Amino acid sequence: MSNRWASLADEIAAFLLSGCCAGCDELGTLLCDECARSLVVAPVRRVTPGGLSVIAALEYQGVVARCIRRLKEAGETRLARPLGAALSAVVAETILEGMRSPLIVPVPTGRAAFRRRGYRVPELLIRRAGFPVSRMLMNARATADQRELGVVERGRNVSGSMRARHARDAGDALLIDDVVTTGATLDEAARALGAAGFRVCGAVALAATPRHSRFQVNAS
Repeated sequence: MSNRWASLADEIAAFLLSGCCAGCDELGTLLCDECARSLVVAPVRRVTPGGLSVIAALEYQGVVARCIRRLKEAGETRLARPLGAALSAVVAETILEGMRSPLIVPVPTGRAAFRRRGYRVPELLIRRAGFPVSRMLMNARATADQRELGVVERGRNVSGSMRARHARDAGDALLIDDVVTTGATLDEAARALGAAGFRVCGAVALAATPRHSRFQVNAS
């Protein structure tokens, strides 16, 4: 009986969440007009510790951060559509800057995160952005939670944690992630793709944490 009540409570909570704005909690809408305007693309450019160029569509704070957390941790997959639209604009612009039909490669999602959510956030965003997903990367080992780790510790934590599928005609690849913090995960993804013969031309993220952030964000 206790399990049934717990399940009912979860369903009620999910219903209440879906009935209010992800950005400001206004009732009766998934995203109010004012909060929707916060998702207008405002590109943020970063360089990872390994020298990889990254463009993020948005900054991870305020309404943007709340929407991404609702998508990642509250199961509100409908938010992938407006968030994917923001990602789409930056991916399209990046490709126009000179890449020759690159593969759109998402950073892999950990097994525990996939079991918890039931979907892979970067892949969902890519599809909602209107691009094909090339699942060329996979996890080679488990990693620790990144949230409390600094720049150096994050690099050590993910080092050697990915491997890439070898392709007969490995060409250009564009990496995609939901949130970039220090860039350590993207560097590891680029290393794995490079080892398999791909040429990583850059990376695009939906959002970038502010430079002063203490890294309180869930990794993919």
